Amino acid sequence: MSYSDYYIGLMSGTSLDSIDAVLVRFTPSFELCAQLSHPIPGALRQQMMDLTQPGPDEIERLGRVDIALAETLAEATLALLHKAGVPPQAIRAIGSHGQTIRHRPHARFSLQIGDPNTLAERTGITTVADFRRRDLAAGGQGAPLVPAFHQAMFQTSSGDRIIANLGGMANITLLPATPEAPVVGYDTGPANVLMDGWIEYSNGESYDCGGAWAASGCVDDELLRILLAHPFFQAKPPKSTGREDFHLDWIREILSRLPHSPAPENVQATLLELTAVSLSDAIKSHNPMKPDIYLCGGGSHNRQLMTRIRRHLPDYQVETTAALGLDVDWVEAAAFAWFAMRTLHQQTSSLPDVTGAQHARILGTICPA
Repeated sequence: MSYSDYYIGLMSGTSLDSIDAVLVRFTPSFELCAQLSHPIPGALRQQMMDLTQPGPDEIERLGRVDIALAETLAEATLALLHKAGVPPQAIRAIGSHGQTIRHRPHARFSLQIGDPNTLAERTGITTVADFRRRDLAAGGQGAPLVPAFHQAMFQTSSGDRIIANLGGMANITLLPATPEAPVVGYDTGPANVLMDGWIEYSNGESYDCGGAWAASGCVDDELLRILLAHPFFQAKPPKSTGREDFHLDWIREILSRLPHSPAPENVQATLLELTAVSLSDAIKSHNPMKPDIYLCGGGSHNRQLMTRIRRHLPDYQVETTAALGLDVDWVEAAAFAWFAMRTLHQQTSSLPDVTGAQHARILGTICPA
């Protein structure tokens, strides 16, 4: 096997919980060779969280955090290579998503930090990053991008499929069995971001393991009705979202206006139901002919969320991407390795039908080793 077949993918998602790092190859066929979840230091996580909302001295703080995250991404890369027993010079390129701190598609910008120049310098590996802005420049949303990878990996002529990613935000990809038919994909709303934020605010825990806390509560119908009234849920695709729309302060402001005070566990149950309902409603709105549904992302580990999604989609087979040969935790990181590969081969990796861009584009900027 040639080392030139190797790529690294790095993903730091909306949940800001860790860096997912994968070592993959794409020839003669896709292979996940090694994987690693690398922690983000607590202070850095808080600094990135603060940057997702407007605040004082943003440019100075952004510059410092941009470099600090790049150093952590380099640590994750070198730890992955050590685990795999592969030297840095053996890697063709790193594809790094970076951390989105502001996503404003209607203003035609999306900002991901984690300086690729520093990452290339620290690792000695060519780094491809900044994947969203070319799509935005071409008139697209810059998100979601991963449906292109879903198409490459999971589309089959044997039947329609839907891939649903449950990260900080949720997005769906509708993969028709007919290759000529367009792929549909868009963000459906929050997945883990609100649940993680609420349990950290209420209990000091970073996430609700298995959805146990949510399962101990009851859905507050009035709160759910107000949450679902958010304009994003009524907007037509192409559409994308982030912490700009769905964040802890939004929840707290709504709670302050309620005529009653729901128990904290009931709020958690309602936030989980918001994810399940908004995702399921989006899928059903396309009137799919009973495609198989495959979930991925951190939310796939939330048993209560899986239960509620299946409850809202009783006529569909709901599994995870593990059934298709790719573990739920590594889909997005693998996608950005794939984007890097496409960029170096001067191949497009955007789907205009998904993002709304005028044309497919080669995504990403290259920082040579």
